[in-house]
Amino acid sequence: MKNIKHTLNRRHLISSLGIFIALPSLETFASTKNSIAKAQNFVAIGTELGWHQQSFYPKTAGSEYGMPKTLKPIEKHRDDFTILSGLDHKAAHGHSYWSNFLCGKNTKSYSLDQIIADKISTKSRFSSFQLCTGQLGTAMSFSKQGTPLPSINRPSVFFKKMFITKDDQKFQEYILKSGKSSLDFVLEDAQSLNKKVSSNDRNSLDEYFTALRSVEKRLENKISHLKKPIPKTSYNLHDSDPIAPSEQLDSAKLMYDLMALALQNGSSRVLSLKIGGGGPVFTLNGKPLSDGYHGLSHHGNNANKLRDLLLVEKEHMKAFNTFLNQLKTKKDSTGNNLLDSTIVLVGTGMGDASRHANNNLPTLVAGGGFKHGTFIATEQQKTPYLLGDLFITLQQQLGIQTNQFSNASNNINNLLGAS
Repeated sequence: MKNIKHTLNRRHLISSLGIFIALPSLETFASTKNSIAKAQNFVAIGTELGWHQQSFYPKTAGSEYGMPKTLKPIEKHRDDFTILSGLDHKAAHGHSYWSNFLCGKNTKSYSLDQIIADKISTKSRFSSFQLCTGQLGTAMSFSKQGTPLPSINRPSVFFKKMFITKDDQKFQEYILKSGKSSLDFVLEDAQSLNKKVSSNDRNSLDEYFTALRSVEKRLENKISHLKKPIPKTSYNLHDSDPIAPSEQLDSAKLMYDLMALALQNGSSRVLSLKIGGGGPVFTLNGKPLSDGYHGLSHHGNNANKLRDLLLVEKEHMKAFNTFLNQLKTKKDSTGNNLLDSTIVLVGTGMGDASRHANNNLPTLVAGGGFKHGTFIATEQQKTPYLLGDLFITLQQQLGIQTNQFSNASNNINNLLGAS
């Protein structure tokens, strides 16, 4: 492998026979420039149907709060995230306005993820990734011109996009279906690379390649099921029915794995994941729930629906927990864990789906170098804050100089311990 250092500085990948493997950030080839940013990456996770407020918010503000039901699956990470209530965009109510989550007061406005991507991720292989689990529906991300950006809702497509070029897609499909690994085709180059990097980087590469192979095996298993005979049914599927709606939770787990790999190998510094709505009835622990996801979110305070809605939301938090686990174990080029250098925003544009209300949006921020471990009830503060004020703080933590987002012009640096 000739001129490996130059190649890695430029592209951060190894290749052989048309197979490209993106690499994690390595200290051996890290830039010596010091960034004023305290965080380097941004991830936004938004739910189309919101989060049940009473199960998302703790009973008391501060650091001694009891963990709310929805967030129980991520309790071990409580020192790595902050919960915020009382934030919204002062926008109109209704389902059609949920997509203002990253846009501010008006839908179809320049969304936060794209503002950040255009500032910090232009030199990445992909400026940003827009992903979705479940029904595609309304976009969550919008360009500067207000154009809705399409989302990827198949993990296998995300995988192929990240690791191969268009010309290699058929070959990659052959690899996945044959049970082989992309790593088999670049083994010689990978071994050569191992001899040229530090011991810390060798450990990082071993961890990264193991994770990559694990995802390949899971995708291979999914593809193998395509060969099995399809059961016949008299049910006519409507054209508007979402793709594999009942597999939304399984899809989310794969998406989180791939998102962690994308951050580790620097494919992009900005990712968004939309948790779609729609009407799938999930089966949990072998038992179908009482209604579809959409129906459960419109619970009308029915006890059975609320019980099942909480089960769905906790499953989503379990999947999110695996993402946090990976970010805390994977390292960036400076030796810090990825969660320290990545701001993860979890939220929604729908405050209460049962009432179609878009105020008091459940919000959580993890990682990114902030001081965490508290529940901040912003409605109890003297200053009336908007969700856009939080977005200003997130941008500033990423080194973006701004004091404005949509109808917001403050920041909440003091509440999050940002300078």
